[in-house]
Amino acid sequence: MNPRDLLADLVSIDSVNPDLVPGGAGESAIADFLTGWFRERGFEVHRLEHRTGRPSIVAVHKGTGGGKSVMLNGHVDTVGLAGYDGDPLEPRVEDGRMYGRGTFDMKGGIAAMMVAAARATERPLRGDVIVACVADEEHGSFGTEEVLEHFTADAAIVTEPSHLEVTLAHKGFVWFDVEIEGRAAHGSRPELGVDAIAKAGHFLVALEQLGRDLAEGTRHHLLGTGTVHASLISGGEEASTYPSACRITLERRTAPGETPQRTEDELRAILDHLTATVPDFRATLTRGLARDPFEADPDAELVRTLIAHLGAPPVIRAEPFWTDCALLDRAGIPCLLFGVDGAGAHAATEYVDLASLDRLTDVLTGTITAFCS
Repeated sequence: MNPRDLLADLVSIDSVNPDLVPGGAGESAIADFLTGWFRERGFEVHRLEHRTGRPSIVAVHKGTGGGKSVMLNGHVDTVGLAGYDGDPLEPRVEDGRMYGRGTFDMKGGIAAMMVAAARATERPLRGDVIVACVADEEHGSFGTEEVLEHFTADAAIVTEPSHLEVTLAHKGFVWFDVEIEGRAAHGSRPELGVDAIAKAGHFLVALEQLGRDLAEGTRHHLLGTGTVHASLISGGEEASTYPSACRITLERRTAPGETPQRTEDELRAILDHLTATVPDFRATLTRGLARDPFEADPDAELVRTLIAHLGAPPVIRAEPFWTDCALLDRAGIPCLLFGVDGAGAHAATEYVDLASLDRLTDVLTGTITAFCS
């Protein structure tokens, strides 16, 4: 079982997330491949497909009893293929790297955890080994959410790329829509109109100040502070009309300890102040998708076990982006993130360092064996 050969097979299968790219292939074909691969190696295979065409595969190797269970988690969906430099589905090896869409994010991690699980279970283990190859992490993470409705474990490793550094925290995010209300009128009648776009300017200035205040606030030791930015803006109908509405979509990135309700309260305080101080200012705030930040216990048994198998002092890090670690943690499963080295996630050129792929496979194999024995 060679993780390099397996990775080449995985990269050659189109698994573009159709929620990101309309018409994308989805995860069905790669799920079929995974099912056959795991069954050939004696795993019990479960196909979870609440959304047709968007399956997640969970492979289970049951232990003899009395040991701790571990879940290995990774996503099999990728971002789009358009604009990739070369054939994104034709894995190419050059100078110790494998190039292709998903090599780094994150089919390299998938290949490593599959081979590690198979190697570790060649001999009996007391605990169960659960390998969750999930759909949709690149969009809404319904794959891991569906898996957690049916499976749990004593601990988990998410094999998102981390440059072989032990990742123990990451930020969350909350999306909001702010609708600034104006009053439509002919451009020649300013006494009748209220310019929603101009009123929105007051909010944008206040939002920029909130960002500065956050940057000067309490810092998390690995992640720093939370952030906020305006992502989208739309408004107006035509040049000769006062705009009746202006919509701003914004994103608030959160550090551990910052809740969606806290971020909503911050924004409501800004809007209440503007309503009280700016003539004719009216706005509504709507909270959208929210994902929690994540922070692992550095003294958790799985963390200590993995670090013991590194063979060198660990680099402890955090990520500014969100991962499925937060969902596992919220479900009561202690976890960490540990994955390959490389570059090019979502970029025109993507590659994995093959030596790191081999190293990840070895570390995972040792960690599984020790934790589940």
